[in-house]
Amino acid sequence: MEAAEINFNVFSEVKSGVTRLTLTDFRNYAFLRLNAELAPIVITGENGTGKTNILEAVSFLTPGRGLRGARLADIKRLTPALVPDEYQPTEISNNNWAVSAVVQRDGDEIEIGTAVERSAREDDEEESRSFDRRIVKVNGNKVSSQSELGKYISAIWLTPQMDRLFRGGSQPRRSFLDRLVYAFDLEHAKRTANFEHLYKQWYQLLKSGCRDNAWLASLEESMAALGVAIAAARREQIAKLNRFIETEPDDVFPNVVLELDGQIEKMLDKSPAIEVEDFYARRLCEQRRNILYNDSVDGVNRTDFKVFYKKKRMSAELCSTGEQKSLLISIILAQSKCQTLHQGFAPVLLLDEVVAHLDDIKREALLEKIRELRVQAWITSTDAELFDSLRGKAQFLGLENNGICHDRS
Repeated sequence: MEAAEINFNVFSEVKSGVTRLTLTDFRNYAFLRLNAELAPIVITGENGTGKTNILEAVSFLTPGRGLRGARLADIKRLTPALVPDEYQPTEISNNNWAVSAVVQRDGDEIEIGTAVERSAREDDEEESRSFDRRIVKVNGNKVSSQSELGKYISAIWLTPQMDRLFRGGSQPRRSFLDRLVYAFDLEHAKRTANFEHLYKQWYQLLKSGCRDNAWLASLEESMAALGVAIAAARREQIAKLNRFIETEPDDVFPNVVLELDGQIEKMLDKSPAIEVEDFYARRLCEQRRNILYNDSVDGVNRTDFKVFYKKKRMSAELCSTGEQKSLLISIILAQSKCQTLHQGFAPVLLLDEVVAHLDDIKREALLEKIRELRVQAWITSTDAELFDSLRGKAQFLGLENNGICHDRS
């Protein structure tokens, strides 16, 4: 998109987000219902009051495992039981948790919800095992795939754990990138989930000593097709954001250059997709023996997402903690603008303790940009005074004793 074509007045017209959120047996909440404005929402309270849990609940209205990447079984509410000798948490009798919401997009209201239910799977004729399964409903009707949620809401989040995003392993960076792709390609979530399922099946077969070459080859062909589609979607999103950042650089936060470091992605720069698929399938076949000695296999599940501080010509991993936070903010701001202009609706921003490591100038600049973009941003902090510049322009919620103690906008 050329700079001359960009009309930033569109941001004053776009309104999307969650207008009502209901939690049932979710983390520390037995029941919580709150009405939300399509504006910044500042949630304050002492550590441990459940601020992040609210953001996590909103993140479960989108495809995936939420902002913590938690197991379904770890999310259900725990209640303390006092015993004579020691304190020991005890699970509540109801095994289910649920998150439901009214979401507004393009002037329409949609009811969406997700919950966990207990299902049984027969291992043999005499035994069966139960497991937790996530279900999703839209306007009261159960849908077959989490990817359906992407039609109604998308979200980007920053958490304190992501302050180390550029210094740890590549998996969290891939997950961050894939979330950016979801907003533009609804099938990307389904493809990544299917690829992971097939990869686990293939891996377990090889570990168990399976020598059914036809079965393995079928899995490898499916994995190769999905893998190339995943790589192509990632490349397209990286190119889109780089073009946008180049034509519309930020005036406060550092400009970034985004890159993909992966064999399949690099091959797509030079070769047709069908040729890359053939190579990928052959490569998987060649690595069957290696999997017995090495858990890592080259492919889209090993691709790294690289970020560079353009002005300093420096990789993000070499930048200071504050610079790394600023680089992440640059990416989500660019994604928010780009998505609004291309897709017609803005993502919901989930910003957990986002002002940590930001000086006063950058903190106020971020708050002003959020206000100007008119996106719904759920922001947590222990100090409400840091957000005084948003008074009268945002919704302020105070948490105490597993509930809302005051709501002052």
